[in-house]
Amino acid sequence: MSLKHLSRDTDPEVISKILATDGALIVDDVVSEAFIAELRHETDPYMEQTSNGHDAFSGESTTRTGGLLYRSGKCRELIAHPSILAASETFLSPFCERVQLHLTQIIRIRPGETAQPLHRDKWAWGKHLAHIEPQFNTIWALTDFTAENGATQVVPGSPSWPDEQVISEDQITQAEMKAGSVLIYSGSVFHGGGENRSQCDRIGINITYALGWLRQEENQYLSCPPGLAKELPKALQDLAGYSMGQYALGYYSPPGNPGEHPELVSPGYALGQEVQASSFGDLGTALGRGHDA
Repeated sequence: MSLKHLSRDTDPEVISKILATDGALIVDDVVSEAFIAELRHETDPYMEQTSNGHDAFSGESTTRTGGLLYRSGKCRELIAHPSILAASETFLSPFCERVQLHLTQIIRIRPGETAQPLHRDKWAWGKHLAHIEPQFNTIWALTDFTAENGATQVVPGSPSWPDEQVISEDQITQAEMKAGSVLIYSGSVFHGGGENRSQCDRIGINITYALGWLRQEENQYLSCPPGLAKELPKALQDLAGYSMGQYALGYYSPPGNPGEHPELVSPGYALGQEVQASSFGDLGTALGRGHDA
């Protein structure tokens, strides 16, 4: 079974439906060569200073560079890409009130790298979430992805399979795509980085979104702490987690002297936003009555 290729103007509902059954798909030609060149100008210095992984899973000939929310303006454009973000919200909305940024990572698979073990990304939380879909994941191709240079291995149709499923070679395909395209895949689909038999690097950006009530794989509050996050647009601040995940989820009490700050405020207060004190969010939504309750 091969992966479906869609155009960049495909309706989010269509993407969501295909993702639910196939587990992965490719949207072709989303960003231009010029966009990629600018993004690499911003991020290559970080990538070049990143060391290889230290085991077969992270890749002993693979580099993984994170912290892209603050490091790169072009990466921020990908994180907040309207059609991709809309598709993530459509796909994950049955399980949460808010979608959050889960991780950002430039993955460079170097020549000689072996294939990564097949896995499900939702195993980041152990195997406790078998009953729901917690993730909407993307890999943006900064170079062409080919079978020879390590295009991502995917097992289409596997989201509903048991965790212990034995997978045969004929069930695996590869996400071959041109630079500027994006592989979208769920947290439940079996996949893994491919073997790089070429003489060139395979470079992609892994940007993933998760349910707003789960812990993020990449700690956005440390990668982009309040002093840096306050410079970002509010939509990106909210995605990073500087907002309530849902009712009573994510509030804090600011440190300081007695009476210096209000109690029980939204994380947005740390960025200088005006927030209502002692507010846990929308109680009507929490009780399932909707926003008009």
